[in-house]
Amino acid sequence: MWMQACLLLIAQQAPAASIELVESWPSGTALDQAEIPDAWQVWIEMIDGARRTVNLGHFYAVDEGSSRLTKVIESLERAGKRGVKLRFLVEKNFRGASEATLERLSKIDGLELRRLDSKAAYGGGVMHAKYMLVDGEQCFLGSQNFDWRSLEHIQELGVRVRSASFCAPIERLFEADWARALDQAAPLPPNAEPVEPQTALFRGENVRIQPLASPEERVGSAQWDLPRIRAAIRSAKRSVDVQVMTYRMTDRSKQYFEELEGELKAAAARGVEVRLLVADWCKRKGTIEGLQAIEPLEHLAVRMVTIPVAERGFIPYARVIHAKYMVVDGETAWLGTSNWERDYFYESRNFGVFVEGRSFGGELQRCFDRGWSSPYAAPVDPKAAYEAPRIGD
Repeated sequence: MWMQACLLLIAQQAPAASIELVESWPSGTALDQAEIPDAWQVWIEMIDGARRTVNLGHFYAVDEGSSRLTKVIESLERAGKRGVKLRFLVEKNFRGASEATLERLSKIDGLELRRLDSKAAYGGGVMHAKYMLVDGEQCFLGSQNFDWRSLEHIQELGVRVRSASFCAPIERLFEADWARALDQAAPLPPNAEPVEPQTALFRGENVRIQPLASPEERVGSAQWDLPRIRAAIRSAKRSVDVQVMTYRMTDRSKQYFEELEGELKAAAARGVEVRLLVADWCKRKGTIEGLQAIEPLEHLAVRMVTIPVAERGFIPYARVIHAKYMVVDGETAWLGTSNWERDYFYESRNFGVFVEGRSFGGELQRCFDRGWSSPYAAPVDPKAAYEAPRIGD
């Protein structure tokens, strides 16, 4: 009886799991949402509050030298000086990574940097996820790369989750990739057991959250996000709204990725209103044709977003919408690190979160509606001859 009373008291004192929506937005635009905290500030708060460990997984790392990301790196330096164990995992095969930034990271007290060669370790794909784990108790995942531009000149969305049980499966996959980065022959993680949804608070209201990942062969079918996304679309009764940077259903080998587009077409065919919001980077040859093909379908609309050039002038690989999320009927939501192309789900490491609940779904719906009706969005013209925008140097 005494033991039961103690356990009950501990449970009552334990902080409730919570989820928080976090954004980044291009400076000089009307896309800032004042009620949503900025990613760079959340990252610093999480790192400054770390007591034992900070584990980061990123596609690449690049800083300009005096930016919001510089302040994040400074928070890592402070954490290292107070004895926090820091680990930073980055994809080895991303050629655009800044060696100067990685060199600075590697010199931080208590920080170990490893480069994962996904091709050698897993046979293909890249480490495309973007996430941070702090003390095994809270985590951040979202579309924000460890890139100064992601925090100042790109529209992004992520989530901060306070829950040890939510973070645990992500931590296990981090440890697996961390081991493979050092030893390509390290054992693959076993097929994971299902991670059951759990209750969490979003702005004082209960929602259900569930961490998922890709690809299937490295996470197990129970934690693979693609089937969960498809099932959510099939469940739609009124609306499916999707925002991604790129949407391409035919890859370089001309293989058609039917799984997602088939679900969207089926939903539209039964009268569900489907809206797809993508970046104008999709004007590139090999991508725009697929969007032009589906735009004329009844109950399916596609718009592209063009972000104006920054006041300082052209910035390579910036001024774009980069968030990846879906809202079904304003209630069920997926937010992750995957663009909607085959590789992201079948080959590359990515993470996502499913959230069930009107409070969170409604907030994401407002984010989508804001972008959809913004002056930066324009319908895809099925007959237009589009010219690809300037993206890089």
